[in-house]
Amino acid sequence: MEALLDIGRFFVNPLLYIALLAAILLGYFRVKKERKLFRTRIVWGWREFGHLMKDGILYALIFSVLFSAMGLTVSLEWLVALSIVSAAVVISGIYYLASFVYLALGAIGLGWLLANYGWTIPFGVFDFGGYAVAWNWLLPVALITGAMVFLEGRLVVRRGEEASSPRLQKTSRGLTAVFYKAKRLWLIPLLLVVPGNLLEAYLPYWPQFTIGSTGFSFILFPAVIGFQGKARRTLPAYLYPQLGTRIWMLGLLIMILALFSYLWQPMALVALLAGAIGRMVLSIIALINENKGNYAVAPQTTGVMIVDVLADSPAEKMGLVRGEIIRKVNGLTVTNEAELYEAIQVNAAHCRLEVLDHNKEMRLRQHVIFRHDHYRLGLIVV
Repeated sequence: MEALLDIGRFFVNPLLYIALLAAILLGYFRVKKERKLFRTRIVWGWREFGHLMKDGILYALIFSVLFSAMGLTVSLEWLVALSIVSAAVVISGIYYLASFVYLALGAIGLGWLLANYGWTIPFGVFDFGGYAVAWNWLLPVALITGAMVFLEGRLVVRRGEEASSPRLQKTSRGLTAVFYKAKRLWLIPLLLVVPGNLLEAYLPYWPQFTIGSTGFSFILFPAVIGFQGKARRTLPAYLYPQLGTRIWMLGLLIMILALFSYLWQPMALVALLAGAIGRMVLSIIALINENKGNYAVAPQTTGVMIVDVLADSPAEKMGLVRGEIIRKVNGLTVTNEAELYEAIQVNAAHCRLEVLDHNKEMRLRQHVIFRHDHYRLGLIVV
């Protein structure tokens, strides 16, 4: 019972509230930008906040059980440094740096820097002065980091497309094309094990248990994972599943490399450094590839290209998706937005569309449109 009550200390960590506020602001600024560009929000503004913890809660439960069962103990000082680094990155809004492998390495570097130069960060209750890096606790850190990078990849596969929001951009030929900006934050509550003698110095009433002569404690920690990306040459539906797969494979590689520290202890640090370099390479390659070549969504001479589909609209019920091209509406050929809505009026009660899908195959979609249907179809087009 005492252990359950002390889970309430999870809500004392400032990182929790910084992440909650950041998720709210992500949705607010996204909606504000969409209204400015397209005169309407495309998705509910609370989506980022609603999925902040929901998307990763099952993995959080699985990881908490596995980490505890495997006896992966981490330094309390490292968790303090991880909170500081994570909070700084979340506040900065640069989520390219919010992959957990960057945060884990940043926490190690911060702790070493403070201890090496004798600096301290005052928190009122205690002063944080860093720590000496020890090989024995780098293995659990590396294994946990690999698991979190694996989770990041799985979340990008599942939520990368949904997290992307359209933005307008002028091409070199003066046309208005579209790219998609993705920005998402996830909060993963992890139940971790820390050495009891470390925790006792800061929280003497925290419940502890012993194995042999060694004391340990459980602590519920609000880990964060951030993701940021840009899709221009490739539609988000195809870009992020590929990128996410590469990320979760990198997470597996980090864990495999870390296990070799049983043979040579510094391999845990090597695994973390290799993971950070690998994650950076994946981001750079994706950015370079997406910034060259033609736009996936741009004005077409053969029809009207769909930029996005409003939630709960007739277009969504018809199964229309980003990147498809509307060729005909009610039998009339359309080449721009004005012609599209003029053609709808020919038979507004029952709209028939001929659509060219991503495979360049024609399909017929139809739907009854009622007066209360938003924007008649609920389409954002270019």
